[in-house]
Amino acid sequence: MTLSIATWNINSVRLRMPLVEQFLEKWQPDILCLQETKCPNDQFPSAPLKRLGYNHIEMHGQKGYHGVATVSRLPLTELTDRRDYCGVGDARHLSVVFSAGGKRIRLHNFYVPAGGDEPDRTINPKFGHKLDFVDEMKLLHAEAEAGISSILVGDLNIAPLEDDVWSHKQLLKIVSHTPIETEGLISVMTGGGWVDLMRRHAPPPEKLYTWWSYRAKDWAAADRGRRLDHIWSSADLALNLARVDIVKEARGWDRPSDHVPVIAHFEL
Repeated sequence: MTLSIATWNINSVRLRMPLVEQFLEKWQPDILCLQETKCPNDQFPSAPLKRLGYNHIEMHGQKGYHGVATVSRLPLTELTDRRDYCGVGDARHLSVVFSAGGKRIRLHNFYVPAGGDEPDRTINPKFGHKLDFVDEMKLLHAEAEAGISSILVGDLNIAPLEDDVWSHKQLLKIVSHTPIETEGLISVMTGGGWVDLMRRHAPPPEKLYTWWSYRAKDWAAADRGRRLDHIWSSADLALNLARVDIVKEARGWDRPSDHVPVIAHFEL
């Protein structure tokens, strides 16, 4: 069977639900993980998703900030896990278990803190929070549960490789690509036994971006992007990866998010 998992920082799900519907109608992933939903659970717009066949919806939201949601055409077979990373009450993590192709799979949906503008935790608490969050993610292992494969997706707000940004040299002191962040995220991945699926079939030096700033007058012409959105998996699922699509066209839609959807396709 085929399986497709999409991730997208939507930057307000209620504001951009028409774009979510447009994406689902065209691309039809089996599961879509959203970040920065900015929506409390009791106000999440489930009805349009259910009309499109996404009847299984789990969310971890809060008013005005953060928030993650996982919407699925496949049944979600276990209780949802919502971890409070750093113990500050932010809605930044959600995990579910589903079955596909004879496998049980735990799917983690993350929204890592952006970290503010100044890459110095002594003067910028937001940057310290980000570093602590990433450090806590090091406890997460792709093979933590016997008999269960793993996928980790989300807006991790770090572009870890030199070819994940438009200019490695110019962004070395810019939050999202500083060495302390990139080394931390790579440590989460390697220490946890995760495989970077986006780079499996598109290794460096190929440039990959999933985010383009709102500040650019012409984002497409400038093309000063960063790869802030990621899809990782346990090693067994990496063998089943068919391809990864970055839906760059979504950045040009009406009132878009500054992030675009990323979709991993598997043959199970």
